[in-house]
Amino acid sequence: MKIALDAFGGDHAPDKVILGAALAVAEYDVEIILTGDEKNIKSRMEALGVSDKNIRIVNADGVILIEDDPLDIRGKKKDCSMGKAFQLTASGDADAFVSAGSTAALVVGATTLIGRMKGVKRPALAPIMPGINGQYMLLDVGANVECRADMLVQFGVMGSIFMEKIMQVENPRVGLLNIGSEREKGRELEQKAYEALQNAPINFIGNVEGRDPIANLCDVAVTDGFTGNIYLKAVEGMGAFMKASLRELFGASAGSKIGYLLSKKGVKALSKKTDYREVGGSPLLGIKHPVIKAHGSSDERAFKNAIGQAIAFQKAIGEIEKEVGAVGK
Repeated sequence: MKIALDAFGGDHAPDKVILGAALAVAEYDVEIILTGDEKNIKSRMEALGVSDKNIRIVNADGVILIEDDPLDIRGKKKDCSMGKAFQLTASGDADAFVSAGSTAALVVGATTLIGRMKGVKRPALAPIMPGINGQYMLLDVGANVECRADMLVQFGVMGSIFMEKIMQVENPRVGLLNIGSEREKGRELEQKAYEALQNAPINFIGNVEGRDPIANLCDVAVTDGFTGNIYLKAVEGMGAFMKASLRELFGASAGSKIGYLLSKKGVKALSKKTDYREVGGSPLLGIKHPVIKAHGSSDERAFKNAIGQAIAFQKAIGEIEKEVGAVGK
């Protein structure tokens, strides 16, 4: 399998991207195509001691930045590092795409350059989130600020298939994120989506409140991109608060430091559970080829795991397209 990897996407590019590619080559049966300034990439590979075994470079001109117009990915910046990776994936020279660059440009590029699956109304960004007793998928988290009920139904179907085929969750429970569990709760969007989700080929369990996905009362939480993005950032902020609070608590006194040593194993397990690097990135569901959006601050481990997720995602693409196409009719 060939993965197009944007070498200049993310806060720590290109070094962490290159190191992540090397880790992926060592662990998976994969060829990595790094896109970006070829001279720079070769220089950094040499400095980092990274072999070019199963790593190919495709030269690109510049980088699309967060402050750029995302439409530039198919216009004046079409040949940037992200644009070249999209071109390789769209043409079939690569089987999947991974980038930690601009989310807006990634959504525009994936939708217009690679293209949506037949029948898909809108793609959805769908991170895997940590819960108390496992993981759940949240979608959409920003690809679509405004949604219709039929779009939420497709999100539920795509998320259910991903969790079953990739995350090995049997008969995933799909919940509609809402302000209450009662059927009549929410805006017109949620009320219409509730009715439509009941007739979808998924295990729809009804409305779920904001605290429920974290408690693993559902495996897939469906919402519009505006609400989902706020929810995602709130959870990330609370995670950062908890980690900072634990560091402060365990460093407060000699006694608390001893307490840390006694509970070190459990603290490390909790830290790993909430570490985005363990998952690698968020799939953009509904695109013809696997597209993975890695976190902007990804390190080499995160990039390696994002590549692993793209490899696994490839296995479910056909089934997602089949099921979503049937729902869209």
